[in-house]
Amino acid sequence: MRFLGIGDTCDLGALYMRLVADGHEVKVHVADPLAQGTMAGLVEHTPNWENELDWLRGAADGIILFENVAQSRGELQDRLRHDGFHVIGGSAWGDRLENDRAFAQRVLGELGLQTAKVVEFGDLASAEDFLDRHPARYVLKFNGTNFSSNENYVGRLADGADVRAMLRAKLFERRGEAFSFVLMEHIEGVEMGVGAYFNGERFIGAACLDWEHKRFFPGNLGELTGEMGTIATFDRSGRFFKRTLQRMTALLAANGYCGYINLNTIVNRRGIWPLEFTCRFGYPGFAVLSPLQATRWAELFGAMATRRGDATMLPGFCAAIVLTTPPFPYERDTVESAVGLPVMFDGVSEQERDQLYYGEVGMLNGQLVTSGTSGWTMVATAVSDSIDDARRKAGALADKVIVPDVRYRRDIGCGLIDGDFAFVESLGLFDPAGKAATAAKS
Repeated sequence: MRFLGIGDTCDLGALYMRLVADGHEVKVHVADPLAQGTMAGLVEHTPNWENELDWLRGAADGIILFENVAQSRGELQDRLRHDGFHVIGGSAWGDRLENDRAFAQRVLGELGLQTAKVVEFGDLASAEDFLDRHPARYVLKFNGTNFSSNENYVGRLADGADVRAMLRAKLFERRGEAFSFVLMEHIEGVEMGVGAYFNGERFIGAACLDWEHKRFFPGNLGELTGEMGTIATFDRSGRFFKRTLQRMTALLAANGYCGYINLNTIVNRRGIWPLEFTCRFGYPGFAVLSPLQATRWAELFGAMATRRGDATMLPGFCAAIVLTTPPFPYERDTVESAVGLPVMFDGVSEQERDQLYYGEVGMLNGQLVTSGTSGWTMVATAVSDSIDDARRKAGALADKVIVPDVRYRRDIGCGLIDGDFAFVESLGLFDPAGKAATAAKS
């Protein structure tokens, strides 16, 4: 099969490497000039993806993979599908679902899911007036692709004063630049996500349940990052899926969506509170999924593109630990940082190498080195039938990766072990214990 990857920073590099290892042809377009070193010498780069469309047409089973949501990229996916190409990634409607937070909440509310109160603003004055009239604890989230996740802010003060101060600081930094944001009612509970593959008509395979760790430091301290680590499983997911993501089936089909989609939620004794969508694989999302999938990536993508076939998932929990280097959690255009740090391994077996998912790395003069824009260096994974065993094995593998200034968390999964998993189970949101992963079909 032939695959053409299109993205800004080569987020799916480790996935491309696995496709190549399985004997498939892969070309990748990396739009960001600062990310040209990512996967250099490991996966073939192409400077102009449009010049590769004839190459793709030359294969009956050619597929285009879109990595991320960006300006007009969803519309581009829709046009390419209209032109007869097999495209996996999302759609224009999916882009709006992720980037326009108030719109997503309206969609979820209309489907009958309970939603937190969300108010959208386009200026500071109206937001401050709202806070004056409705003092409370809020979460500040910015709309659009020009904001990174570490710019969002989870308020802690009951009157919203810290949110007000944070909002003033952000508006001061970006004065003259028009953008919108939302204030979302803060909901206490356990944060967890549910995701599944959608083939344009229906969900295939089983749904995945995940628990992300977004703060930079252990104990959930420090900056909000894209992700520091995740616990995930396809087991016992059917009940949660049917109450949440499955309700999106008709809308996703009507709006041409084809790809992986995740819904992040808060769970408490009042029920499930959907927060936001990720309408793409995400990083390290695919690295968390891959160890738990019996179906190879090419076969899975083929089933999605042709709308024929299904996917088989494996039992157990996957623990994924993100290994980062400076400037993470910031980017090179805002924080000066060196790339080209050597990446080496201490006693990593061939089997363990398959459990490592390269991020922003490439080959330079025969040496694997750090590259890219953000310091997403690598993900170490492990699978086991218990969360504790999986996290310990992933941590042991992470310790064998030798990179100057590497940082990662050693507490991935500890909150689940200490009670969060048992709490969600007590609410009856999992399938009965011992039941195999149920097919997430509509």
